[in-house]
Amino acid sequence: MANLDFIRDTMERASAFTGVPGWGGVLMGISAIGAAAVAARQSAGERWLATWAVEALAGIVIGSVALARKVRRHEGYVLTRPLRRFLLGYLPPLGVGALLTLVLARAGVYGLLPALWLLLYGTALVTGGAFSVRIVPVMGACFLALGIAAIVAPPAWGDAWMALGFGGLHVVFGTWIARRHGG
Repeated sequence: MANLDFIRDTMERASAFTGVPGWGGVLMGISAIGAAAVAARQSAGERWLATWAVEALAGIVIGSVALARKVRRHEGYVLTRPLRRFLLGYLPPLGVGALLTLVLARAGVYGLLPALWLLLYGTALVTGGAFSVRIVPVMGACFLALGIAAIVAPPAWGDAWMALGFGGLHVVFGTWIARRHGG
């Protein structure tokens, strides 16, 4: 039994996290496109931010449920070593994004938030994706490219960048992941 535990432990360390939810990503993308349409119609910065905050919570719920279902279906239990490693790379940039959002919102600087969110989400995917299938860091690099474009573009284009990134990239890469990596 000790040998089997050792073999299993070794295989877990060597394996990539494949539980990134493809169809969950598609749903997150569709939800983000809807949020971009709603956010673009908000005249006050606080209402705009509230729209995206609701969307972020929806994305967290969709992604978490889809991830848990996929991992449980493939692994039998949720908190695997590859998932823990993925989360250790993925969550810190998202936490920084949340804190910087509070700082910029207090200062009334909403125009920088789309670029900030795209850049830090891209960073989360690249760092977490180091422990996942190759397409995840590629997706992160695409988010980084959109974040850079959002920095140099007029702030009024922020919702379009958000729709393209959190909407379009999630739909495209989610479909790819679902087809190539089992849902």
